[in-house]
Amino acid sequence: MHARNINPRDSRRIAVAIFEVETNIILYATQGTISVLFDNDKITVLARDEGMGIADVALAMREGYTTASDDIRRLGFGAGLGLSNIKKNSDITWISSIVNKGTQIVLIFFLTLVL
Repeated sequence: MHARNINPRDSRRIAVAIFEVETNIILYATQGTISVLFDNDKITVLARDEGMGIADVALAMREGYTTASDDIRRLGFGAGLGLSNIKKNSDITWISSIVNKGTQIVLIFFLTLVL
């Protein structure tokens, strides 16, 4: 699939979700990776990090909930929108996390191709 055949709306929502994932890795983890897998009708994003983890994923998914420190908030982050933005913009969201170990995220985006 050639990138220009991806609907611009899909490109935007994928970019928003990946931005939120990478921001969380940078702010909360000691290291992490993001892989993007392209298929004919979908894009899958796999993210793994080693870091503080998320104690309550369901709670953390609520818009406005944050565990951000004052330092992170001073940088302009930590509004509690990251995980909810990830969920809003992906078609399938799977998050697994262990406190003091890290987090794994799988996102699937079904593509609307344009000719």
